[in-house]
Amino acid sequence: MSGKIVVVGSCMIDFVSYAPRLPRAGETIHGHKFVTNFGGKGANQCVAAAKLGAQTSLIARVGDDVWGPKYIANLESLQVNTQYVKTTENSSSGIAQINVADNGMNQIIIVAGANQRLNLKDIEDAESIISSADVLVLQLETPVETAIRALQLAKGVSILNGAPAIETFNEELLRLPSIFCVNESEASIFSGLPVNNPNEAETAAKELIAKGCQSVLITLGEDGAIFLTSDPNVPVFKADAPQVKSADTTGAGDAFIGALAFCLANLKEFSIQQAIKAACIVAADSVTRLGTQISFPGEEILIRIV
Repeated sequence: MSGKIVVVGSCMIDFVSYAPRLPRAGETIHGHKFVTNFGGKGANQCVAAAKLGAQTSLIARVGDDVWGPKYIANLESLQVNTQYVKTTENSSSGIAQINVADNGMNQIIIVAGANQRLNLKDIEDAESIISSADVLVLQLETPVETAIRALQLAKGVSILNGAPAIETFNEELLRLPSIFCVNESEASIFSGLPVNNPNEAETAAKELIAKGCQSVLITLGEDGAIFLTSDPNVPVFKADAPQVKSADTTGAGDAFIGALAFCLANLKEFSIQQAIKAACIVAADSVTRLGTQISFPGEEILIRIV
């Protein structure tokens, strides 16, 4: 594998509670399991690509608490280049509180911590690896200005995962990335349209193209994904997802993006449509196991996508 993937994004410690169902507002229920995992959209996507065999680097910040060095050690154990992962003084590492129901559905609250301290100097310090990356991946759990600056420096393919979605945003977030990738709820917020089914997702994708996106990729969970480019001669592409028994959907979108980046960086013979199909296979596989990074498949899955 020779393609280089650079991820600018977040590191989170996931505190995960498993329960028969998700609690209603104001309700306390009994859970049956609690675990602590390494997470965060940026690190998750980077690890997902690394576990498939990609050459990856992460640009991120952790806190100077007990979790910071543990997180860096975790990344290094997975062969992620941590040269640009900085420890932030007087700051906690990012934390995510996650509730997972027995049917696999989840609720997540994040406290960004050190992730909010990622800054423009961090991006400028990493200019050489950003500009030389085959694929650059970003999300919105870190400050928006860092994502925009990194996108400006990118010379390869860039994927912006518009998560978590923001209602008021700089339109450069739509115009700069090669691929703007969101799920249904995020697509609704960015487009201003309801997105509850594949047909509405296609309408929202067209609206996002009209707003300036080069291409739009909307993930639809068990319904797969749709992809639309700004080229009016290219029809909407719909990718189906393998039907599996879901144990935990947490991190499935990150597995999808990591796999997409892996394919675009390393399987140059793949079309974007083939890469999206492969990403659906990897994401579906990940939901059959509990957890986030620990649920992502390794190189053994390549036989199913190559």
